[in-house]
Amino acid sequence: MSASDVMTRNVTSIGRDAPIGDAIRLMLDHRISGLPVVDGSGKVVGMLTEGDLLRRAETQTERQRPRWLELLLGPGRLADEYVRTHGRKVGEIMTEDVVSVAEDTPLAEIVQLMERRRIKRLPVLRGDALVGIVTRADLMRALGQLVDKEPISASDDDEIQKCVLAELARTAWAPRAGITVVVTDGIVELDGAITNEKAREAVRVAAENVPGVKSVRDRLVWVEPVSGTVIGAPDDEQ
Repeated sequence: MSASDVMTRNVTSIGRDAPIGDAIRLMLDHRISGLPVVDGSGKVVGMLTEGDLLRRAETQTERQRPRWLELLLGPGRLADEYVRTHGRKVGEIMTEDVVSVAEDTPLAEIVQLMERRRIKRLPVLRGDALVGIVTRADLMRALGQLVDKEPISASDDDEIQKCVLAELARTAWAPRAGITVVVTDGIVELDGAITNEKAREAVRVAAENVPGVKSVRDRLVWVEPVSGTVIGAPDDEQ
């Protein structure tokens, strides 16, 4: 999936010369936490978010620093902060370093950008034109649709077994040997040994996610690698 598959196409934006009061009303009315800022030609020149409005003179939330720290920061940094806490136009307080993506940008790259840059939204551009925006809420909606989508079930027990084993082989955490998977009437039985207790739940989840699986019986034995202590499987204890 790419940006064009999940993005919001009807984007609410604002001009850089607009009063911040207009921007606040737009965000509240549309229930959004950020606005792309555009110039007269429609080119994205910044982003205004709730974070840009947290520290304001009106709410008396400006940063208060000791005098010695202000001397270290210098007049340039302090002057910039003054503009951001007292400015009345969107262009004076917006974030100018805009991170954007194209319509064909894969979702994996979008999520990576959001995590690395600690941002919640990415404008989607076609050249310089704003054609959409991808937010965390858009990603959640896409996830919800995929989770609710009815999967195609495996045809029989042998197919289910192959799917479970293939998923375990694909991962880096599952033991390459020592786990036996037996499927009878859609019920998966897991036998064998694991050396990390966290792998137990992961193996179970891998089996449960295969379409057609009715239930999973956990008979895996945990062998603690340092002490050699053997802890029996929960299903066996029951």
